Order: sequence, then C-alpha cells, then structure tokens
Amino acid sequence: MTTTSRVAQTAPPAEPNSPASAAGTVRSRSRIDPTYYWMVVPVLALFAFFITLPALVGVFFSLTNYAGYGDWKFIGLMNYVNIFKDPAVLQSYIFTFVFALTTTVVVNIVALAIALGLNAKIKWRTGIRTVFFIPMVLSALIVSFVFNYLFSNTLPVLAERFGVTPLATSILANENLAWLAIVLVTVWQAAPGATIIYLAGLQSVPSEVYEAADLDGAGSFRQFLSLTLPLIMGYLVINVILGFKGFLGTYEIIVGLTGGGPGMATQSVAMRIFSGFTGGDYSYQMANAVIYFLITLLISVIQLRLIQRRGVSL
Repeated sequence: MTTTSRVAQTAPPAEPNSPASAAGTVRSRSRIDPTYYWMVVPVLALFAFFITLPALVGVFFSLTNYAGYGDWKFIGLMNYVNIFKDPAVLQSYIFTFVFALTTTVVVNIVALAIALGLNAKIKWRTGIRTVFFIPMVLSALIVSFVFNYLFSNTLPVLAERFGVTPLATSILANENLAWLAIVLVTVWQAAPGATIIYLAGLQSVPSEVYEAADLDGAGSFRQFLSLTLPLIMGYLVINVILGFKGFLGTYEIIVGLTGGGPGMATQSVAMRIFSGFTGGDYSYQMANAVIYFLITLLISVIQLRLIQRRGVSL
C-alpha cells in the first residue's frame, strides 16, 4: 500500500513592486489604530451632549413663548420678527460692534508699540516684560471693580483739584463717555496677551534682515513699514481675529464698571441676552442669541476669505 504524502506548497513571496505588495501596503495604511476612536469618540460625545444638544434645544425654544419656567406654546418666528423691531436690542448691537472695532484697533496699536519696545535691547528687559504681563492674569471682574472706584472717586477728586471740569464727575455716569472708560480698561487688560503674540513674531524675524537694511541706509521707521510689518502680518491677523471675536462677547468688564448703564448706553448683546435668561424672557433672548451666533459666524467666514485672498499663513 502506497502512502501519498501531500507536501504543503507555500506561495513565493511577492516582489517588492508587485501589485500584491502594493495592495498589502494600502490595506496596512488604511487600517486605523483603535486608539484613535478611544480618543475621538468620547470627545465628540461630550461636545454633542454639552454643546450641540443645548444649542438645538435653545433654537427650539426660540420658536416658542417659553419664559424659562412653566408652560409654553409654539409661536413660530414671532420672536425673531420682534427682535428687529426692538430699539433696545438694536442699540446693544450698535454698541457692541462699535466697541469691538474700536477696542481691536487700540489694543493692536498699543500691543505692537509695547512689543517693539520690549524687543529692543534695553536693561532689565525680562523684569519689565513681567510687569507688563501682570494685567493679563488678573480677573476681569476684579479689575473692573478697581477701575470703577478710580473713575468714580479718585479721578473726580484729582480733576476738581486741578480744575479739569469735564472730569470732575464720574465719567461712568456720562452716556457719552462711559464707553470710553470700558475701552480703556479692556485695552489695559487685553494688550498683554496681544503683546506676547507680537513678541513671538518679532523674535522670528532674522536679525540679518535689519543688518542689510542698515547697510542700505534705511531708517527705523522705514524698516518698520517695509520689513517688520510685512514679516509679522500673520501675527497681526491672528491678533485682530482673536481680539475682535473676544470683544464681541464682552461682559465682565461692563458689569463691573457700568452694569450696562447709564440707562442702556453701554449694554452689550451678551448682557442683553443674559438678562433675558434670568428675567423671564428666555425664548425672546434665545432668538437674539441665535441671530447673534449667525452674525458672528458670517463675520468669521468673511475674515477667513480675506485671509485666503491675502495669502497670509496662520
């Protein structure tokens, strides 16, 4: 009896450049590490639960007459229509955008000037930088309360002593000057953060560029316009975008300085929305919040388009 043994034949290894080898490489590259899902899925779930779901609930209640408690009924777009007819809401939008635009310009001018000074070769540069950055770490509410005391008590006393009549009374009680006090305090606290970004940009500019400009006879102002400003344009764009977005949501400093007054002269959109949440006007101010979100989103898209057209790298 003859026994036939079957010899297992193994396939020869594929050539490095063969189609089989290429297919195996594609499969290995397309295979995603399970750790990726363990990191991403919980974050997406938390974001959906704490951000997306409340936002959708808020949008739904903006279509009702819900006061924040009790019963409610569906009223459609009535809240949105009434917002565009409300002069108080329109006033808060005007104040917010004028404040944000003005503060963004002033903050960037002050921060760039400070950064240029701190980047120069001066004595005790590290210690001076520390002093300039202190306002950034202080609470906005505490800072606003301190300045409230200064504007309401110290400044009027000094103005009366030196005969400066317009400042003899608190500017926080003046409808035409109160917003300037808010701008001043906001600039005082926001400038250090922008200064750090400008310092990073200035230190990234090679010193050889300025040495070549000196050899060509370019003065300091000419170097700033032709070399420094173009080379730090990306950092300028970052500061403008971050600053403008942050100032649109200003709240704490206004609460500590004026509380939205005198009257409603310094009431921002954020203050108006929050007051509705706590004052039984939930659905109306939720509609206001939705409109404000869409406006902010539109501004963000426009800014990104402008950045892409200018070719600025962030």
